[in-house]
Amino acid sequence: QVRLVESGGGLVQAGGSLRLSCAASVRTLSGYGMGWFRQAPGKEREFVATITWSGGNTYYADSVKGRFTISRDNAKSTVYLQMNNLKPEDTAVYYCAARFTLSAAVTTKDDEYDYWGQGTQVTVSS
Repeated sequence: QVRLVESGGGLVQAGGSLRLSCAASVRTLSGYGMGWFRQAPGKEREFVATITWSGGNTYYADSVKGRFTISRDNAKSTVYLQMNNLKPEDTAVYYCAARFTLSAAVTTKDDEYDYWGQGTQVTVSS
């Protein structure tokens, strides 16, 4: 069982930046593909970004490409989401997710992730 805890959310003005962190309750995140998803009020959860277990491959939703960067530190068992040039439409609860795999392939499907955090709120004011 892997417990994921997100942090770093908050209120920011449009154009600002935030860095989300996701700490995992394992000694190392090696072997776990990681992803970030978000859910805005009244909307379904959507994919944001993903990174393979080695950090060799990343993939982003078109809506965040060029503004968000996912990274990981396996030794610290932590995954990050750097969010720049935030827009009001980025307002949502952001969730971290993990799946145990050594695949170099990325996935945007939430049902392929095994573990989820409780989420952290990001609010972007206009």
